[in-house]
Amino acid sequence: MVALQNVVVVGGSFVGWSTAQKLAAALPATHRVLLVEPHTHFHHLFAFPRFAVLPGAEHKGFVPYTGIFSKLERHRVICARADQIGDNNTLILDRTWDETGSRELPFAYLVIATGCQLTPPGTVPAGVDDKLGGVAYFQGLQADVADAQRVCIVGGGAVGLQLAFDLKEVYPSKDVTVVHSRAQTMVHFDPALHEIVTARCAELGIDLVLGSRAVVPSGGFPSGVGSANVVLLDGRHVPSDLVIVATGQTPNNALAAAIPDAINEGNGFLRVLPTLQLDAESFENVYAVGDIADTGSHKAARPGMEQANIVVKNIMGAIGGHQPAASFERAPAAIHMTLGLRKNVLFVNPPKTGGKPRIVHREDGRDDMGVERVWKSRGVDVTDAQGFYL
Repeated sequence: MVALQNVVVVGGSFVGWSTAQKLAAALPATHRVLLVEPHTHFHHLFAFPRFAVLPGAEHKGFVPYTGIFSKLERHRVICARADQIGDNNTLILDRTWDETGSRELPFAYLVIATGCQLTPPGTVPAGVDDKLGGVAYFQGLQADVADAQRVCIVGGGAVGLQLAFDLKEVYPSKDVTVVHSRAQTMVHFDPALHEIVTARCAELGIDLVLGSRAVVPSGGFPSGVGSANVVLLDGRHVPSDLVIVATGQTPNNALAAAIPDAINEGNGFLRVLPTLQLDAESFENVYAVGDIADTGSHKAARPGMEQANIVVKNIMGAIGGHQPAASFERAPAAIHMTLGLRKNVLFVNPPKTGGKPRIVHREDGRDDMGVERVWKSRGVDVTDAQGFYL
Protein backbone atom coordinates (compact mmCIF):
# COMPACT_ATOMS: atom_id res chain seq x y z
CA MET A 1 0.00 0.00 0.00
CA VAL A 2 1.32 3.45 -0.95
CA ALA A 3 1.63 5.80 2.02
CA LEU A 4 -0.66 8.80 2.04
CA GLN A 5 0.89 12.20 1.39
CA ASN A 6 0.33 14.57 4.32
CA VAL A 7 -1.04 18.07 3.89
CA VAL A 8 -0.48 19.55 7.36
CA VAL A 9 -2.37 22.56 8.71
CA VAL A 10 -0.96 24.08 11.91
CA GLY A 11 -3.59 25.95 13.92
CA GLY A 12 -7.23 25.01 14.36
CA SER A 13 -8.91 28.36 14.92
CA PHE A 14 -11.35 29.89 12.42
CA VAL A 15 -9.02 30.10 9.42
CA GLY A 16 -7.11 26.89 10.14
CA TRP A 17 -10.38 24.99 10.57
CA SER A 18 -11.72 26.38 7.29
CA THR A 19 -8.50 25.59 5.42
CA ALA A 20 -8.34 22.03 6.74
CA GLN A 21 -11.99 21.34 5.99
CA LYS A 22 -11.80 22.71 2.45
CA LEU A 23 -8.63 20.77 1.75
CA ALA A 24 -10.21 17.55 3.02
CA ALA A 25 -13.11 18.00 0.62
CA ALA A 26 -10.82 18.67 -2.36
CA LEU A 27 -7.77 16.44 -1.99
CA PRO A 28 -7.36 13.29 -4.07
CA ALA A 29 -7.33 9.88 -2.37
CA THR A 30 -3.51 9.97 -2.39
CA HIS A 31 -3.43 12.79 0.19
CA ARG A 32 -4.80 13.43 3.67
CA VAL A 33 -5.16 16.45 5.94
CA LEU A 34 -3.56 16.44 9.38
CA LEU A 35 -4.66 19.38 11.53
CA VAL A 36 -2.18 20.09 14.33
CA GLU A 37 -3.72 22.02 17.22
CA PRO A 38 -2.73 22.07 20.94
CA HIS A 39 -6.22 22.91 22.21
CA THR A 40 -8.57 19.97 22.72
CA HIS A 41 -11.53 22.07 21.50
CA PHE A 42 -12.20 24.80 18.97
CA HIS A 43 -12.38 28.19 20.70
CA HIS A 44 -15.26 30.44 19.63
CA LEU A 45 -13.28 33.61 20.34
CA PHE A 46 -16.00 36.00 19.20
CA ALA A 47 -18.10 35.05 22.23
CA PHE A 48 -15.31 35.14 24.82
CA PRO A 49 -15.81 38.80 25.90
CA ARG A 50 -19.47 37.97 26.56
CA PHE A 51 -18.62 34.82 28.49
CA ALA A 52 -16.18 36.82 30.64
CA VAL A 53 -19.17 38.74 32.03
CA LEU A 54 -22.41 36.78 31.66
CA PRO A 55 -22.60 33.35 33.37
CA GLY A 56 -24.36 30.32 31.99
CA ALA A 57 -23.05 29.68 28.49
CA GLU A 58 -19.27 29.67 28.84
CA HIS A 59 -19.10 25.89 28.24
CA LYS A 60 -20.62 26.44 24.80
CA GLY A 61 -17.59 28.46 23.71
CA PHE A 62 -15.47 25.29 23.38
CA VAL A 63 -16.53 23.01 20.52
CA PRO A 64 -15.14 19.49 19.95
CA TYR A 65 -13.13 18.92 16.76
CA THR A 66 -15.01 15.67 16.16
CA GLY A 67 -17.13 17.11 13.36
CA ILE A 68 -14.44 18.81 11.29
CA PHE A 69 -13.86 16.00 8.80
CA SER A 70 -17.30 14.39 8.99
CA LYS A 71 -17.05 10.91 7.42
CA LEU A 72 -13.73 11.49 5.66
CA GLU A 73 -11.85 9.06 7.90
CA ARG A 74 -8.36 9.33 6.41
CA HIS A 75 -8.04 12.89 7.73
CA ARG A 76 -7.42 13.52 11.41
CA VAL A 77 -6.76 16.07 14.15
CA ILE A 78 -3.50 15.77 16.08
CA CYS A 79 -3.68 17.37 19.53
CA ALA A 80 -0.12 18.67 19.79
CA ARG A 81 1.95 21.82 19.60
CA ALA A 82 4.18 22.35 16.55
CA ASP A 83 7.66 23.31 17.77
CA GLN A 84 9.62 23.84 14.56
CA ILE A 85 9.94 23.03 10.87
CA GLY A 86 12.60 20.36 10.58
CA ASP A 87 14.74 19.15 7.71
CA ASN A 88 13.41 17.32 4.66
CA ASN A 89 9.83 18.56 4.91
CA THR A 90 9.11 17.50 8.46
CA LEU A 91 7.31 19.22 11.31
CA ILE A 92 8.62 18.65 14.85
CA LEU A 93 5.86 18.27 17.44
CA ASP A 94 6.04 18.53 21.23
CA ARG A 95 4.74 14.97 21.61
CA THR A 96 4.49 11.75 19.64
CA TRP A 97 1.76 11.52 17.03
CA ASP A 98 1.81 8.00 15.54
CA GLU A 99 2.21 4.36 16.50
CA THR A 100 5.98 4.51 15.99
CA GLY A 101 6.39 7.06 18.77
CA SER A 102 7.80 9.71 16.46
CA ARG A 103 7.62 13.46 17.01
CA GLU A 104 8.54 14.11 13.37
CA LEU A 105 5.56 14.64 11.08
CA PRO A 106 6.42 14.48 7.35
CA PHE A 107 4.50 16.72 4.98
CA ALA A 108 4.09 17.27 1.27
CA TYR A 109 2.52 20.68 1.93
CA LEU A 110 2.37 22.76 5.07
CA VAL A 111 -0.11 25.53 5.89
CA ILE A 112 0.73 27.81 8.83
CA ALA A 113 -2.46 29.19 10.36
CA THR A 114 -1.15 29.97 13.84
CA GLY A 115 -2.73 33.44 13.99
CA CYS A 116 -2.00 35.88 16.81
CA GLN A 117 -1.93 35.56 20.56
CA LEU A 118 -4.59 37.78 22.10
CA THR A 119 -4.71 38.96 25.69
CA PRO A 120 -7.22 37.12 27.92
CA PRO A 121 -10.22 37.38 28.00
CA GLY A 122 -9.97 37.65 24.21
CA THR A 123 -8.55 34.15 24.58
CA VAL A 124 -7.75 31.81 27.47
CA PRO A 125 -4.49 32.15 29.41
CA ALA A 126 -1.38 30.49 27.97
CA GLY A 127 -1.12 26.84 28.89
CA VAL A 128 -4.87 26.30 29.22
CA ASP A 129 -5.43 23.76 26.46
CA ASP A 130 -8.44 21.79 27.72
CA LYS A 131 -12.12 22.71 27.93
CA LEU A 132 -12.41 22.34 31.71
CA GLY A 133 -9.55 24.78 32.23
CA GLY A 134 -11.09 27.29 29.81
CA VAL A 135 -14.51 27.08 31.45
CA ALA A 136 -12.97 27.50 34.90
CA TYR A 137 -11.08 30.59 33.73
CA PHE A 138 -14.24 32.34 32.53
CA GLN A 139 -16.22 31.35 35.61
CA GLY A 140 -13.49 32.87 37.78
CA LEU A 141 -13.50 36.09 35.79
CA GLN A 142 -17.30 36.26 35.97
CA ALA A 143 -17.06 36.07 39.76
CA ASP A 144 -14.45 38.84 39.84
CA VAL A 145 -16.62 41.07 37.65
CA ALA A 146 -19.62 40.44 39.90
CA ASP A 147 -17.63 41.34 43.04
CA ALA A 148 -15.99 44.52 41.71
CA GLN A 149 -17.69 47.90 41.76
CA ARG A 150 -15.12 49.84 39.70
CA VAL A 151 -13.82 48.05 36.62
CA CYS A 152 -11.07 49.50 34.43
CA ILE A 153 -10.58 47.93 31.00
CA VAL A 154 -7.20 48.77 29.47
CA GLY A 155 -7.56 48.69 25.69
CA GLY A 156 -10.24 50.16 23.46
CA GLY A 157 -10.18 47.62 20.63
CA ALA A 158 -13.04 45.28 19.78
CA VAL A 159 -12.48 42.96 22.74
CA GLY A 160 -12.22 45.72 25.34
CA LEU A 161 -15.20 47.66 24.04
CA GLN A 162 -17.49 44.67 23.67
CA LEU A 163 -16.53 43.57 27.17
CA ALA A 164 -17.38 47.05 28.48
CA PHE A 165 -20.75 47.20 26.70
CA ASP A 166 -21.81 43.81 28.05
CA LEU A 167 -20.54 44.55 31.55
CA LYS A 168 -22.43 47.81 31.81
CA GLU A 169 -25.66 46.24 30.56
CA VAL A 170 -25.44 43.27 32.93
CA TYR A 171 -24.32 45.48 35.86
CA PRO A 172 -25.62 49.02 35.18
CA SER A 173 -24.71 50.26 38.66
CA LYS A 174 -20.99 49.47 38.28
CA ASP A 175 -18.43 52.09 37.28
CA VAL A 176 -16.84 51.02 34.00
CA THR A 177 -13.87 52.84 32.46
CA VAL A 178 -12.15 52.04 29.17
CA VAL A 179 -8.62 53.42 28.75
CA HIS A 180 -7.36 53.68 25.17
CA SER A 181 -3.96 55.05 24.19
CA ARG A 182 -5.11 56.65 20.93
CA ALA A 183 -7.48 59.51 20.28
CA GLN A 184 -9.73 57.22 18.21
CA THR A 185 -11.01 53.74 18.95
CA MET A 186 -11.12 51.04 16.23
CA VAL A 187 -8.37 52.80 14.30
CA HIS A 188 -8.42 50.38 11.36
CA PHE A 189 -11.92 51.50 10.48
CA ASP A 190 -13.57 54.60 9.13
CA PRO A 191 -14.09 57.23 11.90
CA ALA A 192 -17.82 56.59 11.67
CA LEU A 193 -17.34 53.43 13.74
CA HIS A 194 -15.56 55.44 16.44
CA GLU A 195 -18.57 57.75 16.51
CA ILE A 196 -20.90 54.78 16.99
CA VAL A 197 -18.71 53.46 19.80
CA THR A 198 -18.46 56.77 21.64
CA ALA A 199 -22.21 57.34 21.36
CA ARG A 200 -22.88 53.89 22.82
CA CYS A 201 -20.44 54.51 25.67
CA ALA A 202 -22.26 57.73 26.50
CA GLU A 203 -25.63 55.99 26.32
CA LEU A 204 -24.57 53.27 28.75
CA GLY A 205 -22.57 55.54 31.06
CA ILE A 206 -19.13 54.11 30.27
CA ASP A 207 -16.23 56.48 30.91
CA LEU A 208 -14.10 56.38 27.75
CA VAL A 209 -10.60 57.77 28.44
CA LEU A 210 -8.68 58.43 25.22
CA GLY A 211 -5.27 59.67 24.20
CA SER A 212 -3.06 58.37 27.00
CA ARG A 213 -1.47 55.00 27.72
CA ALA A 214 -1.85 53.16 31.01
CA VAL A 215 1.40 52.62 32.89
CA VAL A 216 1.75 48.88 33.45
CA PRO A 217 3.39 48.08 36.81
CA SER A 218 6.59 46.00 36.71
CA GLY A 219 4.74 42.93 37.93
CA GLY A 220 1.64 43.63 35.87
CA PHE A 221 -1.73 44.75 37.15
CA PRO A 222 -3.03 42.86 40.19
CA SER A 223 -5.19 39.86 39.37
CA GLY A 224 -8.61 39.47 40.89
CA VAL A 225 -10.58 42.00 42.90
CA GLY A 226 -8.67 44.48 45.04
CA SER A 227 -7.88 48.15 45.25
CA ALA A 228 -5.86 49.30 42.24
CA ASN A 229 -4.92 52.68 40.88
CA VAL A 230 -4.38 52.76 37.12
CA VAL A 231 -1.96 55.57 36.33
CA LEU A 232 -1.82 57.10 32.85
CA LEU A 233 1.23 58.62 31.18
CA ASP A 234 -0.41 62.04 31.21
CA GLY A 235 -0.80 61.89 34.99
CA ARG A 236 -4.46 60.95 35.19
CA HIS A 237 -5.55 58.23 37.63
CA VAL A 238 -8.35 55.66 37.37
CA PRO A 239 -9.18 54.17 40.79
CA SER A 240 -10.36 50.58 40.28
CA ASP A 241 -11.31 47.37 42.05
CA LEU A 242 -10.62 45.19 38.99
CA VAL A 243 -8.31 45.81 36.02
CA ILE A 244 -8.83 43.82 32.82
CA VAL A 245 -6.17 44.18 30.13
CA ALA A 246 -7.46 43.85 26.56
CA THR A 247 -4.61 45.22 24.50
CA GLY A 248 -3.12 44.17 21.21
CA GLN A 249 -2.13 40.90 19.65
CA THR A 250 1.23 39.19 19.17
CA PRO A 251 1.95 37.14 16.01
CA ASN A 252 2.48 33.44 16.70
CA ASN A 253 5.51 33.30 14.43
CA ALA A 254 7.84 30.96 16.36
CA LEU A 255 7.33 28.14 13.89
CA ALA A 256 9.12 30.14 11.17
CA ALA A 257 11.74 31.76 13.42
CA ALA A 258 14.60 29.67 12.00
CA ILE A 259 13.72 30.36 8.34
CA PRO A 260 15.81 33.26 6.95
CA ASP A 261 13.72 36.29 5.93
CA ALA A 262 10.42 34.54 6.65
CA ILE A 263 9.34 37.04 9.32
CA ASN A 264 8.72 40.70 8.59
CA GLU A 265 10.84 42.27 11.32
CA GLY A 266 8.71 45.41 11.21
CA ASN A 267 5.51 43.73 12.39
CA GLY A 268 6.27 40.08 13.18
CA PHE A 269 3.99 38.57 10.54
CA LEU A 270 5.10 35.96 8.00
CA ARG A 271 6.12 37.32 4.62
CA VAL A 272 4.06 35.77 1.83
CA LEU A 273 3.81 35.96 -1.94
CA PRO A 274 0.46 36.90 -3.54
CA THR A 275 -0.13 33.14 -3.82
CA LEU A 276 0.22 32.95 0.01
CA GLN A 277 3.32 30.79 -0.30
CA LEU A 278 5.95 31.67 2.26
CA ASP A 279 8.26 34.31 0.76
CA ALA A 280 11.42 32.39 1.61
CA GLU A 281 13.81 30.43 -0.57
CA SER A 282 13.27 26.65 -0.77
CA PHE A 283 9.89 26.76 0.98
CA GLU A 284 7.57 26.74 -2.04
CA ASN A 285 5.39 24.06 -0.45
CA VAL A 286 4.81 26.08 2.74
CA TYR A 287 1.89 28.54 2.94
CA ALA A 288 0.74 31.06 5.55
CA VAL A 289 -2.89 32.03 5.91
CA GLY A 290 -5.04 34.21 8.16
CA ASP A 291 -3.81 36.62 10.82
CA ILE A 292 -0.23 35.33 10.79
CA ALA A 293 0.22 36.13 7.08
CA ASP A 294 1.57 39.56 6.19
CA THR A 295 -1.06 40.28 3.53
CA GLY A 296 -1.88 43.82 4.60
CA SER A 297 -5.46 42.73 5.22
CA HIS A 298 -7.45 43.49 8.32
CA LYS A 299 -6.81 40.78 10.91
CA ALA A 300 -10.17 39.04 11.04
CA ALA A 301 -11.81 35.72 10.23
CA ARG A 302 -13.56 36.79 7.01
CA PRO A 303 -10.46 37.74 4.96
CA GLY A 304 -8.75 34.67 6.39
CA MET A 305 -11.54 32.46 5.03
CA GLU A 306 -11.02 34.00 1.60
CA GLN A 307 -7.30 33.31 1.88
CA ALA A 308 -8.11 29.68 2.70
CA ASN A 309 -9.78 29.37 -0.70
CA ILE A 310 -6.60 30.63 -2.39
CA VAL A 311 -4.40 28.17 -0.51
CA VAL A 312 -6.65 25.24 -1.43
CA LYS A 313 -6.63 26.21 -5.11
CA ASN A 314 -2.85 26.53 -5.16
CA ILE A 315 -2.16 23.27 -3.33
CA MET A 316 -4.57 21.43 -5.62
CA GLY A 317 -2.84 23.00 -8.61
CA ALA A 318 0.58 21.97 -7.30
CA ILE A 319 -0.60 18.38 -6.75
CA GLY A 320 -1.72 18.40 -10.37
CA GLY A 321 1.71 19.53 -11.52
CA HIS A 322 0.93 23.21 -12.05
CA GLN A 323 2.56 26.32 -10.63
CA PRO A 324 0.40 28.09 -7.99
CA ALA A 325 -1.50 30.85 -9.79
CA ALA A 326 -4.36 31.99 -7.57
CA SER A 327 -3.59 35.19 -5.67
CA PHE A 328 -5.25 37.01 -2.81
CA GLU A 329 -6.78 40.47 -3.14
CA ARG A 330 -7.49 42.72 -0.19
CA ALA A 331 -11.05 43.76 0.57
CA PRO A 332 -12.23 46.63 2.80
CA ALA A 333 -12.03 45.87 6.52
CA ALA A 334 -15.30 44.73 8.08
CA ILE A 335 -16.54 43.78 11.54
CA HIS A 336 -19.73 42.50 13.15
CA MET A 337 -19.50 44.14 16.55
CA THR A 338 -21.74 43.74 19.57
CA LEU A 339 -22.81 46.93 21.32
CA GLY A 340 -24.33 45.12 24.29
CA LEU A 341 -26.55 42.11 24.81
CA ARG A 342 -29.03 42.96 22.04
CA LYS A 343 -27.59 45.78 19.95
CA ASN A 344 -24.92 45.10 17.34
CA VAL A 345 -23.60 46.67 14.17
CA LEU A 346 -22.23 45.35 10.89
CA PHE A 347 -19.62 47.85 9.69
CA VAL A 348 -17.74 47.69 6.37
CA ASN A 349 -15.09 50.26 5.45
CA PRO A 350 -15.49 52.22 2.21
CA PRO A 351 -13.66 50.79 -0.82
CA LYS A 352 -10.33 52.31 -1.85
CA THR A 353 -12.08 54.19 -4.60
CA GLY A 354 -13.96 56.22 -2.00
CA GLY A 355 -17.48 56.44 -0.71
CA LYS A 356 -19.20 55.86 2.59
CA PRO A 357 -18.95 52.89 4.94
CA ARG A 358 -21.71 50.30 4.98
CA ILE A 359 -23.45 50.39 8.35
CA VAL A 360 -26.22 47.99 9.41
CA HIS A 361 -27.63 48.35 12.92
CA ARG A 362 -29.41 45.38 14.48
CA GLU A 363 -31.08 44.52 17.78
CA ASP A 364 -31.26 40.74 17.42
CA GLY A 365 -28.57 39.73 19.91
CA ARG A 366 -28.92 36.71 22.21
CA ASP A 367 -27.34 36.13 25.59
CA ASP A 368 -25.19 33.27 24.28
CA MET A 369 -24.60 35.07 20.95
CA GLY A 370 -26.24 32.21 19.08
CA VAL A 371 -23.28 29.96 19.80
CA GLU A 372 -25.41 26.83 19.37
CA ARG A 373 -25.45 27.54 15.63
CA VAL A 374 -21.65 27.44 15.72
CA TRP A 375 -21.74 23.88 17.05
CA LYS A 376 -24.01 22.81 14.22
CA SER A 377 -21.87 24.57 11.61
CA ARG A 378 -18.83 22.74 13.05
CA GLY A 379 -20.48 19.38 12.43
CA VAL A 380 -21.49 18.69 16.05
CA ASP A 381 -25.21 17.96 16.30
CA VAL A 382 -26.29 18.42 19.93
CA THR A 383 -29.63 16.85 20.87
CA ASP A 384 -29.83 17.96 24.52
CA ALA A 385 -28.28 20.59 26.78
CA GLN A 386 -25.77 18.13 28.27
CA GLY A 387 -24.21 17.73 24.85
CA PHE A 388 -22.68 21.21 25.08
CA TYR A 389 -20.45 19.97 27.91
CA LEU A 390 -18.63 17.53 25.60
